[in-house]
Amino acid sequence: MSVINLKIIWIEKRAADYCSFFCLLLLLFIPAQAALQTAGNVTRVSQPKTNGVVLETSSRAKVSIEFFDINVVRIRIAPSGAFERDFSYAIDYSLDRKTPVVKISQNAREIILTNYYGTKVIIRKTPFSIKITDESGKTILEDDTKHPTLFDKSTGEIQTTKLRKSEVETYYGFGEKAFTGMSRHGQYIVNWNTDTFSYPIGTDPIYQSIPFFYALYDGKTYGLYFNNTFRTYFDMGKTSPERYVFGADGGDLDYFVFTGGYERSPKKVLEDYAHLTGKTPLPPIWALGNHQSRWSYFPESRVREIAAGFRSRKIPADAIHLDIDYMDGYRVFTWDKTRFPNPKKMISDLKNHGFKTVLIIDPGVKVDEKYSIYADGKEQGMFVKNPDSSELQRDVWPKASAFPDFTDQKARLWFGDQFKKHLDEGIAGFWTDMNEPATFMTEKTEKPESFHHPAKTFPVNTPHAGDGFPDTHRRYHNLYGMQMARSTFEGVKKLAPERRPFVLTRAGFAGVQRYSAVWTGDNYASWDHLALTIPMLANLSVSGVPFVGSDVGGFNEMPSGELYARWLQAAALTPFLRSHSVGWVKNKEPWEFGDDFTRINRASIELRYQFLPYLYTLFREHELTGQPVMRPLWYQYPDDKQTYLIDDEYMVGNDILVAPVVKQGMTTRGIYLPVGAEWLDWWTGEKIESGKIHYLQPPLDRIPIFARVGAVIPTQSTIQHTGEMPSAVVTLNVIAGISPGKTEKAILYQDAGEGYGYKLKEWQEARIEHQKEKLNISYTGSFNGQKPLYIQAIGIRQRPREIRIDGHPVHMFEFDKDNHRLKIELTKQAKEISLIF
Repeated sequence: MSVINLKIIWIEKRAADYCSFFCLLLLLFIPAQAALQTAGNVTRVSQPKTNGVVLETSSRAKVSIEFFDINVVRIRIAPSGAFERDFSYAIDYSLDRKTPVVKISQNAREIILTNYYGTKVIIRKTPFSIKITDESGKTILEDDTKHPTLFDKSTGEIQTTKLRKSEVETYYGFGEKAFTGMSRHGQYIVNWNTDTFSYPIGTDPIYQSIPFFYALYDGKTYGLYFNNTFRTYFDMGKTSPERYVFGADGGDLDYFVFTGGYERSPKKVLEDYAHLTGKTPLPPIWALGNHQSRWSYFPESRVREIAAGFRSRKIPADAIHLDIDYMDGYRVFTWDKTRFPNPKKMISDLKNHGFKTVLIIDPGVKVDEKYSIYADGKEQGMFVKNPDSSELQRDVWPKASAFPDFTDQKARLWFGDQFKKHLDEGIAGFWTDMNEPATFMTEKTEKPESFHHPAKTFPVNTPHAGDGFPDTHRRYHNLYGMQMARSTFEGVKKLAPERRPFVLTRAGFAGVQRYSAVWTGDNYASWDHLALTIPMLANLSVSGVPFVGSDVGGFNEMPSGELYARWLQAAALTPFLRSHSVGWVKNKEPWEFGDDFTRINRASIELRYQFLPYLYTLFREHELTGQPVMRPLWYQYPDDKQTYLIDDEYMVGNDILVAPVVKQGMTTRGIYLPVGAEWLDWWTGEKIESGKIHYLQPPLDRIPIFARVGAVIPTQSTIQHTGEMPSAVVTLNVIAGISPGKTEKAILYQDAGEGYGYKLKEWQEARIEHQKEKLNISYTGSFNGQKPLYIQAIGIRQRPREIRIDGHPVHMFEFDKDNHRLKIELTKQAKEISLIF
């Protein structure tokens, strides 16, 4: 071979090595008007740490990569060369964290961080890129080196690109999104909280911004949280199916990767995400009851009429919400004394009938020098300013209004103190609205008045205090609603320390769950909006926000009797249950659709109250572990790929699967039951094969519910409100059919339902172990809760020959052969129940 040929071969080989380098070099010399550049090459490990490294690059950007927790990797890229303040409103700094120690090694090409379990972060030096692998060497997350991280130092824009494992890799979470389908693959997502009344399907963005998602492929999961509060975007394979891209209009590129632990499971991802951003404190038990609302119930006589309507018809309810028309000219923290001459007595009377009163509170404070709240806030400098330091004023319900700067601790404390009057009146909960923040367009607004018009919120150059890190609305817009909810929660907790606050918010950001429940805003009375509630609420739930619901029946326009009934059925076992409506349509209370629908709607709400012991136990589980109350099927069964796209079913905890009817006139409904468990029809006790679609005929008066074989599910007798729970009869529903030799465990959690005695062990847990034909019950905790009075075995096909409780034979029991049920009355201290066939 000639010398020339040898040189050609050498050049071709080196060309392959340097191709990516020259491509990146070209990006560094693109025209100045674009100004996008890459991080370039790693030039120096400037600051090794016990859990990671800080790197300098040829672009002068600085990079920090660390194991934030044992299964959590944090990557920060500061284009300016200086990291921003290491503080995030999303992170719960009250939680204890142990910084892991990792092994750091490097060679000429790579720097490698290895944690205790063998998870690796492989940092390529030239050009800079990142790859994360699990202990077996399989890729968790990988940069797309053909499309490197880019930033523009002049505008603050920044983005990064990751390779997808496959075009069928699916994505979930992202909080509240109005897209059809459960997975977010192939979608372009924007986070910028916006007031979107009666939003059409597919509208984005809407009220909430939670830049956190799961990636799921072949049963393995990882999570990613983009810790950036600017307007952010995610292109999840829409533009190019080989990759996904995310970025922001400003700030550092700061993101956390949740590896999912040894099993790479969704549950571990959420456990670690919840340990980062916090969990929802155990709500008061009444907040899990049925809520009724309308824009608006007034005057006082109408509120009393609504309350009487529930009680006279024996339809359970716990709360009535009052919308903006209770106020004096829409002035927050006031009453219209013509409509409500004696609110304290009304609230007291409602309480005596088992109703809590919840008030809406908006952030806009009417500009009126004679209005004490405004005058005090102005004097103390609590309101948002314009860039010229004048007071920012925008029209909302009271017309010209000022707005507290909730990114300032002084303003949060001041606003929180305003709740004292309403708490003294007996108000039980608060509903924060219009906090995207939303403002009204006027005749001066530039036309056309588009759905996402910039005049619908503060100007982006509006300054905010930022708790010591001042910046504009570009950075703090998405945080405004969450910080209003925080101000409300913390204010109520300070003023009424013996009570658990109930706060409901329309707008929020990652971490909002620490302060508030969330509802999905101003939806529409249509079948497609009903169907939308399942993927919306399920994805919110796995985004760390467990206390979620939608307006039953649709907020805007009037549902048919069938639509309202099916919606109420679909919502009956969701975490938050509230019916709500605009004021310009007919009445939408559960009894307003005729006698047949009244009966159906009553049964749906009764079902919720029967399941309250189970739901309350799940909320306690969330507070301890971060696990959601409502769960999509893929979350519970990631190894069953048939679950990945199911968007019309949901789990309640581990043990209940709900398959609502979400199409008009549907008489046959296909239902899929996941592989990994065996299932019984809750109503008939019939065993149904998993791993296939079954076509059932759900009647109009019944919601399809299925229970996992081996589960023990606590329920209670029907009550009219949660104040009656201490006298309710508790039943343990044992789902029969467990395999020989297998043991299932369950818990029934009880406490006072209010206050913080449960933090001092004033709680009771019934701990249940279920084996084939045997049940063991033990109790722990100092609270004197209701002991289960009955065992109901579901799925029993023959009458037992003998039943024993603590070794003694029992002769009085009920056996329903047609519905495969066996009901046994227990003694108060029953510990072991056994069946002999």
